[in-house]
Amino acid sequence: MSHDSVSRRGFIAGTSAAMVAGVAGCSGGSDSGSDTIKIGVLEDQSGNFSLVGTPKWRASKLAIEEINEDGGIMGKQIELFDPDPQSDNQRYQQLTERLIQQENVDALWAGYSSATREAIRPIIDREDQLYFYTTQYEGGVADKNVYCMGPTARQQLGSVVPYMIENFGDDIYTIAADYNFGQLSADWVKVIAQENGASVNNEEFIPLSVQNFGSTISNIKEADPDFVMAILVGNNHSSFWNQRTSAGLDIPMGTSTVMAQGYQHKRLDAPALKNVYGGFNYMEEIPTDRNEDYVSRYYDRWPDAGYANEESVNNYFSIYLYKKAVEEAGTTDQEAVKEVLNGGMEITGDKSPEGDISLQGPVHHMTHNMRVMKCDAEHNITVEDQRRIPEQFLSETVGIDLSGPDSDLEKQFTPADYYDAAGQ
Repeated sequence: MSHDSVSRRGFIAGTSAAMVAGVAGCSGGSDSGSDTIKIGVLEDQSGNFSLVGTPKWRASKLAIEEINEDGGIMGKQIELFDPDPQSDNQRYQQLTERLIQQENVDALWAGYSSATREAIRPIIDREDQLYFYTTQYEGGVADKNVYCMGPTARQQLGSVVPYMIENFGDDIYTIAADYNFGQLSADWVKVIAQENGASVNNEEFIPLSVQNFGSTISNIKEADPDFVMAILVGNNHSSFWNQRTSAGLDIPMGTSTVMAQGYQHKRLDAPALKNVYGGFNYMEEIPTDRNEDYVSRYYDRWPDAGYANEESVNNYFSIYLYKKAVEEAGTTDQEAVKEVLNGGMEITGDKSPEGDISLQGPVHHMTHNMRVMKCDAEHNITVEDQRRIPEQFLSETVGIDLSGPDSDLEKQFTPADYYDAAGQ
């Protein structure tokens, strides 16, 4: 559904409708000629990705409402444009065009899936639009206009795969969703395994439409690996967890996708997620005062919310990151704000529920607090390991500097181009 035509006063009062102004303007933002700062948030409130998209939308609204209640940005209230893309990439493209060309947004947050990001990125680059992508993803995007707020596969898998090797052994079986994200994530499992003296000896790619995992479970039992890396996504793939329990498949499993995003540990009956270990920057269960304060505010604003997921906190802190960058730049001019962001920034205190984090300006990615989170037989979550992990692929392996000589880049790099293990 689409939310239309609610006054700014109504928004500040905390209504759930978006404010869509009918003022046309050139692309590149409102800048000083407007009495508001215009933010676009395109997150899936319906359709296939609504389970993960709705928490992102809610957290964005929470941050914006808090900022407006605290005086706005440079004394200006934030005006929110948030029509529902309905998990449809063609609609994402149409709405991205509209928010940039007609609504003249100063900054844009948009999309859950990598496919969505790549569907709108040509528009983002054509318009030189400041764009924040907040999902954990496969990594490698080096784009002058795109700031990736979620952890990369190398960061997530770089926390959980070494932990699994140390605790369970070096024979790995990977099952992954059969599309760009799953394939590249599986490549990272191989790279990280090799770096830690282990190997992926079996690998399966599962189409997104698959709901019956009988043959996969049989294959895993026959191979008898030390552990499984399960990089599964979407509602169809959720059926794997009950099926593996019914089949008595009790091999430990690592993941970068399950629990933190789609909160399967809340939606599936125990013990479906028993002995599943995830590498995440955030879960609602992180036992810190800072996080408990965020979760309390989130549920105070959204009492019926099912979960404050990993992506929700990425949306939340990145809106505060944008506020800080605008105030440092002294303007909403997008090129000036990008220049500030490219210099690197810190987000601390209650604005970053996962813990203090930093933007690595030259690569437009974050250094995150990565945790290994374990789900037990009763679906309780505990933190088993924690380490601060920077983005390493673009910064160290590829050697990107988007604040300098690579400032015109608009591409995605893959591990197969740099690691022999990924090409196997």
